[in-house]
Amino acid sequence: MSYLLSPKVDFVFKRIFGNEKHPEILISFLNAVIKPKNLIKSVEIRNTDIDKEYLSDKYSRLDIKALTDKGEYVNIEIQVKNEYNMIKRSLYYWSKMFESQIVEGDNYDKLERTICINILDFKYLRNSNFHNTYRLKEINTNEELTDTMELHFIEIPKLKNYEDTDEVVDMLEAWISFLKDPDSKIVSKLEMSRDEIREAKIQLIKMSSDSKERERYEKRMESLLEKTSSIQSAEKKGELMKAIAVARTAIEKNFDDFTIQELTGLSLEEIRELRNN
Repeated sequence: MSYLLSPKVDFVFKRIFGNEKHPEILISFLNAVIKPKNLIKSVEIRNTDIDKEYLSDKYSRLDIKALTDKGEYVNIEIQVKNEYNMIKRSLYYWSKMFESQIVEGDNYDKLERTICINILDFKYLRNSNFHNTYRLKEINTNEELTDTMELHFIEIPKLKNYEDTDEVVDMLEAWISFLKDPDSKIVSKLEMSRDEIREAKIQLIKMSSDSKERERYEKRMESLLEKTSSIQSAEKKGELMKAIAVARTAIEKNFDDFTIQELTGLSLEEIRELRNN
């Protein structure tokens, strides 16, 4: 097992990028993702606490909420397992963050630009880009209605694998390389030239060397593994129900048992039981 904790686990990610003592890490990451014309210079991190009960709750969200010096609201979430709902999930959390900016009676002018950044440790979107950005646009002319809504999807596995001799110029690629494998030679090179990457690596080493943090990490990993197991069980159940539905239709059409077995993957015993029910 690697000595360093994985920064792709939400608990570790939040500890590093949501660190109030080192806001330069988050500032650098946001500038790399959003690529604003005028760089973000400061951030207010809104949810720094990680309560113990959240670590053991497999459905808790250890995301990062921040407010930039430009008045932008930002939510960052990292996911290691595909739950097949990231688009609607992101839209939902965007709407909650957008709506929470005002109370009844407030003027809509108070609503500020709201950005959701989704970091995924799996391939999700159909294109080959590791970073995709979405806004509201007219479908024929591509005219942008507003930049008030902005959704980012960053798919870690789609980032190319760098060779030892490569130079990483783009800062977002540098950050995703860090998340992908902080022990890699390319990250070691980046530490020499990128102060924020070096500071993030220092914070990761500190966490990894702290027995209490490692204990919290293991607790979080247990809950995430339990969640993954639940998702996989649900997937298997769904596949079984589909197979049974196909088998019932095939039985009604008088297909023989061996053909139904090839179509569905069910055992002959399961098929015969369906025939008798």
